[in-house]
This record gives sequence, C-alpha cells and structure tokens, in this order.
Amino acid sequence: MTRMRTRLFILHVLVLALLVVLAVRLWQVQVVRGEEFVTKATETRTRAVIVPAVRGQILDSSGRPLVRNQTSLVVSVDRNALLRMKDGGVEVLRKLSTVLNQPVKQLQDRIRPCGPGISKPCWTGSPYQPVPIERKAGTRQALQILERQEEFPGITAEIQSVRQYPGGKAGAQMLGYLGPVTEAELEKREGLKAAFSGVDLAGRDGLEEVYDEVLRGKSGLRRVQVDRMGKAIGVEQQVPSLAGDHLITSIDARLQEVVEGALHKAMKGAPQADGGAAVVLDARTGRVLALASAPSYDPAVWAHGITTTGYKRLLSEESGKPLVSRAINGQFAPGSTFKVSSVAAMLRAGYPLNGTYDCPGSYMVGDRAFNNFRGIGLGTLSLHTALVKSCDTIFYRSAYEQYLRDGGRNPKKNAKEVFANTARAFGFGKPTGVDLPGESSGRIPDRAWKKNMWALTSATNCKRAQTGYPEVTDAARAAFLKLLAQENCAEGFVLRPGDSANFSIGQGDVLVTPLQLARAYAALVSDGKVRSPRIGWARVRPDGTLVERYDVPVVGRLPISEKERLYIKNALSQVPSDGTAAGAFSGFPMDKISIGGKTGTAEVWGKQDTSWFASFAPTGNPRFVVVAMVSQGGMGAQTAAPAVREIYEGIYGIKRQAVLPDGKPAAKLPKFSPDGTVAGG
Repeated sequence: MTRMRTRLFILHVLVLALLVVLAVRLWQVQVVRGEEFVTKATETRTRAVIVPAVRGQILDSSGRPLVRNQTSLVVSVDRNALLRMKDGGVEVLRKLSTVLNQPVKQLQDRIRPCGPGISKPCWTGSPYQPVPIERKAGTRQALQILERQEEFPGITAEIQSVRQYPGGKAGAQMLGYLGPVTEAELEKREGLKAAFSGVDLAGRDGLEEVYDEVLRGKSGLRRVQVDRMGKAIGVEQQVPSLAGDHLITSIDARLQEVVEGALHKAMKGAPQADGGAAVVLDARTGRVLALASAPSYDPAVWAHGITTTGYKRLLSEESGKPLVSRAINGQFAPGSTFKVSSVAAMLRAGYPLNGTYDCPGSYMVGDRAFNNFRGIGLGTLSLHTALVKSCDTIFYRSAYEQYLRDGGRNPKKNAKEVFANTARAFGFGKPTGVDLPGESSGRIPDRAWKKNMWALTSATNCKRAQTGYPEVTDAARAAFLKLLAQENCAEGFVLRPGDSANFSIGQGDVLVTPLQLARAYAALVSDGKVRSPRIGWARVRPDGTLVERYDVPVVGRLPISEKERLYIKNALSQVPSDGTAAGAFSGFPMDKISIGGKTGTAEVWGKQDTSWFASFAPTGNPRFVVVAMVSQGGMGAQTAAPAVREIYEGIYGIKRQAVLPDGKPAAKLPKFSPDGTVAGG
C-alpha cells in the first residue's frame, strides 16, 4: 500500500512538473516571443512576388518593330532553395532532367555562378536570381512542374516576355541583346535593385544597353496567400507593373534591309573579304538611317539561351567576330576618302584654292620615292581635278612641305601640325558620341602619339630587333618586321618624313571608323557643322504619348570657309561621273539623281586592300550620306562603290521598288492609335 502511494505521488509530481513546463513554454510562446511567431506565421502564409514589367519595343522611323516581345514558357531554378535541401537539390534536378530531357550534370553546370576558374556553362547573373534553364518550354512540361509543385520545390514555370527580332540578322550589333542582371549591377544601380523581380534581364550592347532605363519599365507587386505546400490560394494585394516606354529610332527597316543586302553582295564578290560595314546618315540632321556590319549574327540566340559553343563563335577570329560592330568599332586606314581633310589642311596652310599643282608619277619624300597610283603622272592639275582623279603626289608634297616647316625630325616648340589638327576638326581621332556603347576613337598619328607609342612599345621593339621573328614562316615578312623593329627601337619616337606623306592620303598609322567618315562627309556636304550622330529619335509611352525627343547635338565646325567647303563638295560631285568611280556608276541615271563621293583604296601589309566609298546625294542639296567599307575588298571602285550604288538604287527605286518613295528620310514621328498600334500601319 505504501509502495502504491509512493508511485502515485511520483506520478503526480511528474504530471505537475509537465504542466509547469507546458505553462512556462506557453508563456514564452505567447508572451515573450509572441510577436516574433506572429510575424513568422504571417510570412509563412504570404509571399511577396515582384512582377516584372513588359519591356518596351524598339521601333523604326515609321513605327515598324525592330525589336518586339513575344510570350514564352520559361522554366527557372532557384539555386538557393536547392542548396537548403539535405541533398543539395540533386533529387529535384534529377526529376527536372526527366521532364526537360536534359542531363543532370548540364543543369548543375548551368545554375552554378560564374567566377574565376569556372568554365562555361555557368550563370552570369545574380546568385539570388532564379536561373532560367529552359526558355522555350512546352505546355506539357510546364504543367508537369506546376501540378506537382511538391516534387519540384525551387522550380518555377511561368509565362515571360522574350525578345523577338523581325529583321533577323539586320542591325544585330546596333540593336544589342539582353542578359542576366549581375550582382555588381544590383549594387551599382539602386533603382534597379529596388525593383528587381528575380527574372529581370538588363540591356547588353547596342540600343538595349544605352536605353535600358527607358525600355525597362517599372515592376509591380503581388502578395499571394499560400498553403503549407506553397500553393497559391488567393491574392492579398496587387500593384500592377508599368510597361516600359517604346524607343522610336531614325532607322528605316526597309533601308536597313537594302544596306545589309548590298554589303553581303559586296563581300561575296570579294573572295578574300573578311568584314565590312555600311552607314547611311541623314545629311542635314546627322540622324542614322541605317547601320550595318558584316559578318552578323541572329540576336535571337540570346532570347532562348546561348550555348557555350555559340558564344565562342560570336567572339572567334575564325567566324569574323560577328558580335563586334565594324561600323563603330572597326578601325581601318581610310585611303583617299581622307583627302577631303587633306585638301582642307592645304587651304589652312595657305595653298591657293584656285592654284595649279604638278602631279608627277613619283615624288621624293626625304630619301624615299613615293609613287602615284601605278606611277602615272597626270600633269598640272587644280585641287578640284586632284580630288576627281585622286592624285597622290600633290598631297605627298604639301604634307612633306608642312612637315619641314614644323621642323622635320627636330620639331619646333610650337609646331602647327596643320594636317593632324585639321583631321581632328573633321571629327577624326575621337568617338563620334553616337548613342551606342563601346565606340572606338580611331587614330590621328601626330608627334605626341609617336612619343606615347614608343614609350609603350620600345622594350618589345628593342628585343625583337635582336631576336627577330623566327615564328614568321615568310622570310621576306620576317626580315621586314625585324628591320621595322630596329628602326622603331632606335627612333620610334620621331615622326618621319614618310609618316607625313602617308598621313596625307589616309595611309600609314591613320585609322578611322566608317561612322566617323560618314559624319565628316555629312558636315562637308551640308552646313559645315560636325554633329554627334543619333539613332534614338524619341521615347513614347505604349499608347503613343510622346515623353521625350532626342536631339542631335552639334559638337564642332569644319575649319574651312563656306566657299572652300562648296569647292570641295563640287569636286567630289564629279567623281562618280568623270573620276575614279565612273566605272562603278556607269549607266546610273545621273541626270535624274546625281551622286557625289570619293573612292578609297587602303593598302594593308600581307592582305588585300581595304575598299572604301564615301558618298552623298543628290549633289545639289544632299539628303543622304552613304559610306561603305569592305576589309580585304580590293580597290574602292571595285567593291565598295558598287555596294553604295545598290543602296542608292534601293533608296530611289532604280531597278526595284523604292524603299523611300519620296526620296527623303522620315521627317515626322509615326502616329499611334489609342490602343498603341501605329496608325495606318
């Protein structure tokens, strides 16, 4: 009996102790940590989802889409959610691989963050951003994931907007593409970080990058109630997203297609051609009407995820680096197209506008003979005829004389360097400021440049002067390179007489981009004002309401008088009819549409010549400036000039339907209907 009472007593004590512990725990949960658990409970049943905005379209000058949106089912993986699982999400990825028919290893590689020592494929975006691993999922695949969400935690399948390019490869480098938002961008751009949706893409290259803030829009917010399995059971709060604005450009889509076709045909006709570019500017406003670079690529590769092989191809020398725009990044010797700057330099130096000049077959510059084209002398010429017939020796002589006036090898303290400074006034040697990223500056090699270059390369040149180039299999080439290294080691900082002669005809170390040359010609044949070209014309809301117009800034003025400018322009007006481009324009109806311009043939050691033609039309009151360049294309009249002719035939409807029926660029912005569609489109 006593033993029984003892057991009951102990049991009572245990029960009482348990009740006390339970009471204390309840007090802790409800009183001490009550607010904390209430907050967590609320978080557990509410999910805040930032809804990405629909990105604005990029339109041409008539409202035709250059870049538009299409919806696509996108499957994404939240890597952080997988890492919180016991097996690191391996089982989930195994199930996902079955649905998407992709190897588990491939999925694991694609969601790992890129970094030092990590080879592609890997994720270049923020580690906190879900990684899209299938951008063209089928409906059946999406339903398998959505209907069995408990088997696919951390995996989402939702409709997203994907970029579409109606023109295919046309203007790919100009338009740019979209890429994942990186962690660095989130830290740098507070506005982007605040509205980051987790699936946002940022503009990469081209117009997509420059006008990213305009096109992006403003994300919305949706608070969703979910059950314990994470399935949505209702919407608690919703703030709609605000679609991005549309960017209207000055590009004409039909003209862009003509330019692309002409450039492709020109390169196909030059067997060794390895690249080309073409630019069409509105001569009066400086707006870009077409901008093409070859080889090109289909920007749709970015929309649905690019492969490692595909990315390497875009950057490889073998494929011609199609990701690089030769129109704004390609730097080439301009050849005789550069003579417009040299004539202006002669006039600034005091040479008479209406004087006469000897054009011998050869001219001695220092102790070296510099030859005219094929060594042919043309007698006594005016500057007008010197441009039409493209006499080199007249320019060799004037440049050499100015070199000597500046002190030659021992320059005066305040050397005028009139040829180099005139070229800079034409806009060469610096970026044009076009609204595209990563533009090259070209090169105007003066005395200061020679000194800077020598400081950077003297050690290498002096070493090569001793060792030579044993890796070069061509004996003549190797001997030339060794001799050049010896000269540059000894006096590479000195501007030599030959440098001045080569400069005057756009050879030697002179480099320009096709857009720079087009900009210079536009200033020459219009009003003498040097402008910073623009592609963006206006920003409008999705309903067509004008938000902002982008003006073309004037950044300089040509250093010649109106009389001198018109003299040069009139000389160029005869080149396609009576000068070096006469063969290329044979049969063209000059009586109806007069074309002016200048051919350029730039020599490149070990390669075929670079072919150039810079032009304008109509000559009386120019509306268009068209420049074409083909690397390793041969003579200017042989490859580039026929391409330019084909572009004008497209503009004015010669042998085909005109892409600009009235022969003028669009002067007014397109009109929109209330629903956002282009009126009359």
